[in-house]
Amino acid sequence: MYTQVLKPEELVFAVERLRAGHPIVFPTETVYGLGAPIFLEDAVQLIYKIKGRPSDNPLIAHVSDLKGALALSEDLPPLFYRLAEAFWPGPLTLVVRRSSRVPDAVSAGLATIAIRMPKHPVARRLIQEVGQPLVAPSANLSGRPSPTSIQDVLEDLDGLVPFVIDGGECEVGIESTVLSLCSEKPLLLRPGSICREALEETLSCRVDLANSSTPIQSPGMKYRHYAPKASVRLVYDRSQLKDPYIIPTAKTLYAQLRKADRLGWERIDIFCDAAVQSNAALMNRLLRAAGQIA
Repeated sequence: MYTQVLKPEELVFAVERLRAGHPIVFPTETVYGLGAPIFLEDAVQLIYKIKGRPSDNPLIAHVSDLKGALALSEDLPPLFYRLAEAFWPGPLTLVVRRSSRVPDAVSAGLATIAIRMPKHPVARRLIQEVGQPLVAPSANLSGRPSPTSIQDVLEDLDGLVPFVIDGGECEVGIESTVLSLCSEKPLLLRPGSICREALEETLSCRVDLANSSTPIQSPGMKYRHYAPKASVRLVYDRSQLKDPYIIPTAKTLYAQLRKADRLGWERIDIFCDAAVQSNAALMNRLLRAAGQIA
């Protein structure tokens, strides 16, 4: 298969392929996603095959409006609407009870579904044109650093998908915050650019943190993620740094890791200064890239 890069004004071709059951790659403000219509179960299964993704790793459903979310859950709690009003469209994923209409493959057989409304205008327009939510993990081979540019996508998926829509460099650069509303208290499953403090301020209540015993409810909670081919060592004392090394930011981390692979580095030191250590989302990705979180 030949992978063609489309301009945003050429969405009609992507819409046709999606409706025919072929996953395509589209931009979001976080990372590029590999999307398929949520109610086309064969297309959803193709996502797992293309990525080499374990079937017990649930997907996130992307909607263009609240009507799309209502089609995926019959039990949206009041906190859902408060969070959606505050943070959507944007990099916040909310986990709720799923509708019986949603194929099991989307949620890896769980009774829940993860939903978000992306901020990127191309993503939202694409969802609207297809006429149903799109499930979309990051558009990379499973375990690799997520793609934040067209070059990153093609490194992993060239020839595996018919179309990649070029939306430029991703604005945020790391995956969305994931918050479960299925527990007694809101539960932060994956940190992202929307921090725990902002969520607590909006909800006027405490947000609990997931731990190693928390059941898997969303992507990013299981398996090694975000890893380059090189071995990764996290360094907290500048005097212990060895070349080659990088000093990461959330927006550039994945691009830096992929650049290291292009340069053929066999190992990477990553300096975690005070600013890096204070960024929960960034540290989560670094620990997983280094294999320090299973």
